[in-house]
Amino acid sequence: MKYFNLIIANLFRKKLRTILTLLSILIAFVLYGYLVAIREAFGAGVSFAGADRLFVRNKISLIESMPISYKPRMERIPGVQTVAHASWFGGYYQDPTNRFAQLPVDPQDYLSVYPEILLSDKEKHAWMNTRTGAILGKKAATKYKLKVGDRIPIIPTIWEKPNHDMSAWVFDIVGIFDGATRATDTSALLFRYDFFDETRAFRKGQIGWYIVKVTNPDHSEQIAAAIDKEFANSSTETKAEPEKAFVQGFAKQVGDIGKIMIAILSAVFFTILLVAGNTMAQAVRERREELGVLKALGFTNVQILMLVLIESCLLAGIAGFLGLALAKLFVSFGDPTMGALPLFYFPNIDVALGAGMVLTLGFLAGIGPAIQAMRLNMADALRRM
Repeated sequence: MKYFNLIIANLFRKKLRTILTLLSILIAFVLYGYLVAIREAFGAGVSFAGADRLFVRNKISLIESMPISYKPRMERIPGVQTVAHASWFGGYYQDPTNRFAQLPVDPQDYLSVYPEILLSDKEKHAWMNTRTGAILGKKAATKYKLKVGDRIPIIPTIWEKPNHDMSAWVFDIVGIFDGATRATDTSALLFRYDFFDETRAFRKGQIGWYIVKVTNPDHSEQIAAAIDKEFANSSTETKAEPEKAFVQGFAKQVGDIGKIMIAILSAVFFTILLVAGNTMAQAVRERREELGVLKALGFTNVQILMLVLIESCLLAGIAGFLGLALAKLFVSFGDPTMGALPLFYFPNIDVALGAGMVLTLGFLAGIGPAIQAMRLNMADALRRM
């Protein structure tokens, strides 16, 4: 653009004001990146939840258990491919602040239902053949500096051993698993249910929830209804629902993070819009005489409008795109809770959405002052000189 130098000169006419405006916009978009990452963490990968998986829990509450004997009855329901189960252990490693998911599961069924858990054949074989064996997520292994061959003691808070024994449960790490996607939780410890059930002091033969993999996701609703019908009027009735609905409900126990994020971002965006708009309005008022000279030299109204509008978009673009880049970089270093959040990343789709917000900010902040400059009367502007 042949007028680019003119736009840059106008943009940095008042250097301190421009720099402060740039910093305000930059910080706003860094904040946007962190809020999106927090939303993903609390959503626990809702967007990536398996469409072919159903969660089946106790109808009363998630904290109420169910009999392990329900498993073969679910497997007989048409459309059900595999049934796995899991339970919440709720212990901690070394210190009460070191809490992460620990789940007793059946290795073969669980890996079949969750193919996104990546584990070598050697590690799978070791897990199937080691009674006290466990696999640890890559994120947790990195955080706690653990590796295959180490033993990990987990201090229980719920599951005591016989004779009121609350000593540590010790597991042999036989595998470190990774995730097929960034949304796969790799912060959990998975160990064998048979060892857990034999060792605990109470609720033997009970599990926390079932995960049902269906052959056809289009029939999920009918299969969920069939499961609930199978156990209707029993001592432990069930509630079957798609994995996405289950994860959303679990996340909303701490509030609707999506709505909270939208409210915060709306307030921030509106504030930054006022800041950027005020900067552009002041710039146009200060340059009335110069704009009059440009019109006298033959610049058309459209050219004047575009000069001011491009200046506004450039102001927002420099700070906004840099803010998004810094947010992407900072978030990639890991969550600020040092691993307490199972997922923490800035999705590319939200980066693209942020880029759209940058351009929208630039347009909205500049369109008013640009129209004002376009309508400026040349004679009135020159009279002020």
